[in-house]
Order: sequence, then C-alpha cells, then structure tokens
Amino acid sequence: MSTRVRIGVAGAGVFGGYHCSKVSEHPKAVLSGVFDIDGARASSLAEKNSSVSYLDYSAMLEATDAVIVAAAANAHFALASEALARGRHVFVEKPITLTTHEADALIALSNEQGVILQAGHQERYVAAAAGLLDRKTPPHKIDCIRHTMASGRCEDVSVVLDLMVHDLDLIRMLTQSEINTIEAHGGQHEAKAELQLTNGAVISLSASRRAPTPERRMTLVYDDGIVEFDFVNRKTTNTTETRLVSDFAEAEAPAAFRDPLAFGADAFINAILNSRAPIVTGADAREALAWAQRIEAAAAIGPAASTEAQERRRA
Repeated sequence: MSTRVRIGVAGAGVFGGYHCSKVSEHPKAVLSGVFDIDGARASSLAEKNSSVSYLDYSAMLEATDAVIVAAAANAHFALASEALARGRHVFVEKPITLTTHEADALIALSNEQGVILQAGHQERYVAAAAGLLDRKTPPHKIDCIRHTMASGRCEDVSVVLDLMVHDLDLIRMLTQSEINTIEAHGGQHEAKAELQLTNGAVISLSASRRAPTPERRMTLVYDDGIVEFDFVNRKTTNTTETRLVSDFAEAEAPAAFRDPLAFGADAFINAILNSRAPIVTGADAREALAWAQRIEAAAAIGPAASTEAQERRRA
C-alpha cells in the first residue's frame, strides 16, 4: 500500500456525502470512488469530490484499499462482507448490521482476512475526548434523550437502531455492565426504555425522529455529582470532582469535539497505515446492536420482536 490509503465510499446519500468530504480532505487518503445503485447520485457526489463514480461495486473494490459503508442499514452486511472477503478494510456506519448473526459474520471475516473493521459510533469519541471514560467509578443513573425532527433518512430501521444505539454504545463503555431487566414501549419512530443493569445502574432512554425540535442530551449521575452532555449545543456541564473538557466549540478543544466525523475518518486511516486496532471495533458495535435488539423485542417493534416471537413459538 502507498502512503495514501485509497478509500471508496458505498452510498451517495447525506452521510455518504459527509464521508466523501472527510476522505477528500485527508492528507493520507484519496477518495478512489463513489458507489451507489442510483448512478446519477453517485456521479454527482463523485464529481463534487473530484473522484469517479461506480454502478458496479465489485469494480470499485478493485480500485480501493478500504471502503466506508454509508448506504442504507439493510445494505450494510452485503456491502461490508463483500469488501472484507476481498481483503479490504471496512468502516461501516451504525448499526453495523441488522442482526447479531450478521455482525458475527463480519467480525469473523475481518479476523480471517487480517483487515480493519471499524464502526461509526462517533459519540464515543466525544466522551473519550472529554475525559469521561477515564473515571474509575461508573454512574449509578443515566438519562438519555435523543430526539430529531422528521427527515426521512434511515427509516429502513427503527428509531432504536437509528438513534438510540448511539447512547447504548456509550452506556456500555461508561458502565462496563450488562442488562439485567428491560421495560420498553414505542413504535418505529419513537421509543422509550428503562434498563436496570447488573451493577445496579438505572438507565432511562428516549429516542424520537418525529420531535418538534432537536434535543440530544445525556445526564450521568455519580456519587460525587452530575455530568450532562448537550450534543446539540455542544456543551458539557460538570459538578463532579473529575476535571472534564467542557466546551466543544473552543478552538483548542480536542479534534473529536470539533469534528467527530473527521476524527473517526482519521482514526480509521491511521489504524490501516499503522496496523493497529480501530477505536470502535466490530465487536463493540455488535454488542450495542445486541442491546438495541433486546429493546426492540421488549417494545415489540422491528424485526427483533418478530424473531423473539418465533423463538417463543418454537419453544
């Protein structure tokens, strides 16, 4: 491989456009192609980023060292598995796949081929940069609100897999615990869940993509105080004894605060060039997906509910 990683982007939608711009701007990478089943959309995005478009995914893989999968979630497995099987490094947006069985298959492929499999859980970068993951004791209560207005994007999956999965990944990292009990209700576009973890922590989650105004907050209650992340206004409030980075927008703020997507792209590129583990592994994303599927099943929404019902009937 040359010193510049050739990266193709699969999916020419909104997030595909974001990823194309980050790759194009990176000094150690080159955008080698844009694939989409909509040829006009792929061509437009490729032209905007001085690259080439492909209607044939296999042909794009021939011209790449790595692929960013930013297509609809129901295409993640097919696109990622083909790339991994051909020895290409893969960055896949969340949710990594639609089922843990598919996620396990991607992890196995990446291990067999000796290539990177990174997932796009970018809120993790923000929490790490703030210093929150360095705390020795976990929070005993976490409240999460992740509301957006209707956009029509990502509606091939439920709001749990689309939005709530971000918070689930963070909760797993912050608590290092597992789910004990779940109460959940909702539908395809709005859902709420109450979790009790095996370490006793109580978790409240609310996700909506039909909200009148955007709101994304995470409030963590510790024995020595409270930390609140306001992801919309990019601020952190902290009353604990732990010193945290508090202003996302300051010029000297960590790169993960200023541009999480660019930070993730940089981490992926450097993991490839330096043969090191990615900052969010396929296994990390698989566990966040497993939690999301359990919430879907408890709320009787999405394919996870159907799968659980089938298993009950077989039993």
